[in-house]
Amino acid sequence: MKNNLIISLTLLALLISACGGQTTQTTPGPAAPTQTVTQPMPAETATQPVPPTATSIATDTAVPATEAPVAGVSFVNDVMPIFANSCNECHGGRQTKGGLDIQTYESLMAGSFNGPVIVAGNSADSFLVQQVVNGKMPKKGPKLTPAQIQTISDWIDAGALNN
Repeated sequence: MKNNLIISLTLLALLISACGGQTTQTTPGPAAPTQTVTQPMPAETATQPVPPTATSIATDTAVPATEAPVAGVSFVNDVMPIFANSCNECHGGRQTKGGLDIQTYESLMAGSFNGPVIVAGNSADSFLVQQVVNGKMPKKGPKLTPAQIQTISDWIDAGALNN
């Protein structure tokens, strides 16, 4: 990670100097914490797990981590085909199990009998993503592929737009 940052900054400096851009030097502020640092412990407690703190970085989430949501993920072109192939049998058309109808953007965003299934901007907290990541959905047919789950997650993380 540190090497990538150094390489990125070097390339940025080369780009700026090649374009003839002027730069101003500013005094850097304090760095934000990026990782949890643990202090050495006595030998008798070293093998006990350390509970997470408020400043810990979550590393094992249900949704695969990405650097940033993919721009341009379309509900109509990318997400709806996944739903049509894997989910409509139980959540669209003749059936809407759990009160969830995913045939339209509006009905998907309305949620199910239990409330919303999408948290726009936060795929990790979206019930729909949790269900497909945990393999609980779809119940019939093949499970979604990691690429399909990532597409849905990227769309939600980008704001779950009706695009």
